[in-house]
Amino acid sequence: MLRKDRKIDTLIGKDAHVLGDFEFSGGLHLEGRISGDVRADPSSDSTLSVSEGGCIEGAVTAMNVILHGTVAGPIHASGSVVLGSSARVHGDVYYGVIEMTLGAEIMGRLVRVTSGAAVADKAAKVEVRLGGAF
Repeated sequence: MLRKDRKIDTLIGKDAHVLGDFEFSGGLHLEGRISGDVRADPSSDSTLSVSEGGCIEGAVTAMNVILHGTVAGPIHASGSVVLGSSARVHGDVYYGVIEMTLGAEIMGRLVRVTSGAAVADKAAKVEVRLGGAF
């Protein structure tokens, strides 16, 4: 599971807007906006955290993802994906382990990946909305 002691190596503030792809290693915390793909160094135990006001318009690839904001694109996380109550995903989520809080929304497929397999053979097409009455 996700350790609570992960450090932040890179911070993108709430008033920042990055145009183009962004690559990082270690920990990245996003409060602003990235218009482009976000990729972590595959050889590192990377963590991407996106605050409630943070937004990524592009694909995300990292070992671990903690999302409280919005991602418009697929998420590839071979470790864990943690979706807070304000998380919004408009794309497929490929995960090793997933944790969702009431209120999180996914408009796409949930695909569990296993170690050694890039993508599972079977994926469920889902629309998940946690919150409100059932």
